[in-house]
Amino acid sequence: MEERVSGFRVRGSWEDVVAHGGRITRALRESDADEDALAEWDDWRPKAHEDLGEEVSEKAVEKASLERGAGERAGQAATEDLERASEHALESIEKAEGDGPEDILEKREDALEYGLRAVDTTTRKAIRTLETAVYERVMTRFAPYYFDNELVSANLRETTRLEDGGEFVFQVNSHDDQLKEKASQRLDMVGEAGRGDV
Repeated sequence: MEERVSGFRVRGSWEDVVAHGGRITRALRESDADEDALAEWDDWRPKAHEDLGEEVSEKAVEKASLERGAGERAGQAATEDLERASEHALESIEKAEGDGPEDILEKREDALEYGLRAVDTTTRKAIRTLETAVYERVMTRFAPYYFDNELVSANLRETTRLEDGGEFVFQVNSHDDQLKEKASQRLDMVGEAGRGDV
């Protein structure tokens, strides 16, 4: 392992990359890193049973994709939101005959909200489909696999094909200098012999 100004880098086999990710994870855990950010990182990092071209690629694409909108987080399909928008619009027309302007306005606002949410859901799904295609077919051929959250950023790339498999470069950078220093001390204690969680 090579320590750099911003993080930790290893060059070697897939097993070396997996062990490096495991050591980094353990060092961050022992350095009291944010649990949610650490769990997100631990889920993304390469594992021994994974394949760079499949599992790691899928995780990288998922992490890089546009986040879910309000409708998707609520578990609503765009068609359901459109139905609700229609219902509220019809109710506002019906209320126009007997109720006050506040009721009409409220129903129209609800109709607009559901309509916009349906458009947002449809747009986000289309963008994610395009992102996935571009990332899988273009980006991963020319750029490293990438991860970034508030805790760390990491990139992983295959450099050459060796007789016994690929050679990889895996660098993990910390966004917090104090946390990086704590992790560095933990890594020094573990040493290269510690294989980490694979």
